[in-house]
Amino acid sequence: MHPSSPLQRSLVLGSTSRYRRELLQRLNVPFSVAAPDVDETPAAEEAPGTLALRLALAKAHAVSAQYPEAVVIGSDQVADLHGAPLGKPGHHDRAVEQLRQMRGQTVVFHTALAVVCAATGFEQVDAALVRVKFRDLNDDEIERYLRAEQPYDCAGSAKSEGLGIALLDAIESDDPTALIGLPLIRTCKMLRAAGLVLP
Repeated sequence: MHPSSPLQRSLVLGSTSRYRRELLQRLNVPFSVAAPDVDETPAAEEAPGTLALRLALAKAHAVSAQYPEAVVIGSDQVADLHGAPLGKPGHHDRAVEQLRQMRGQTVVFHTALAVVCAATGFEQVDAALVRVKFRDLNDDEIERYLRAEQPYDCAGSAKSEGLGIALLDAIESDDPTALIGLPLIRTCKMLRAAGLVLP
């Protein structure tokens, strides 16, 4: 190593989401993955955006407690239909119900990001908002889509990076990967602020 090269802190992704892992790999920075032990139950009348921010920070802190010298990323996504949170459907019937609710509607996806390092006291949290306009889907389209892609582990029951794009009329965002689960523009800014050197 060149004598003037900074020593990189290790990077830990506090998430078991394969979508977030695949997105973070794009940055070509080595990282490890740790599962955050966090209760994701919303508080009474907690707004979707507030919930996403709280959980992202809680996940980052939970993992940072295990890896105090590392820079830790926590993230959470909550879909918001007219102020009501839509979680991961988990199964087919719930996904059908969600997509019926969302047809012809604009859904706001709050993708929150937290970067912390216990050793340096660094902490930043932010959220990227993505507005997604769904087509006026009929029941047959919903059924065909769900059988084909089975997006039961995705908030809002659709994968925009896959066949789910066919369900949409428009996507509006200043951080395009946020909808998939990790806003990489914000992630890069925060990691640099935390002292990591990115390519």
